[in-house]
Amino acid sequence: MRLNSVMTIPPKSPPPQLPAATPEPRPRVDSREILGGNSAVEIDHAGQRYLLRVTRENKLILTK
Repeated sequence: MRLNSVMTIPPKSPPPQLPAATPEPRPRVDSREILGGNSAVEIDHAGQRYLLRVTRENKLILTK
């Protein structure tokens, strides 16, 4: 006796696509407004003091 049964399983259909939520744009502030011509400013946040400064390479660094 010969068994020759082939089972075919239909491919699963992809899950329905939900509409993509469009993220709200973030507020943007120019660093010159924050620094006001200084090379560093102190920022108080949640009872902690941070230092935002501009490096010699003109990059921003925020330290605690």
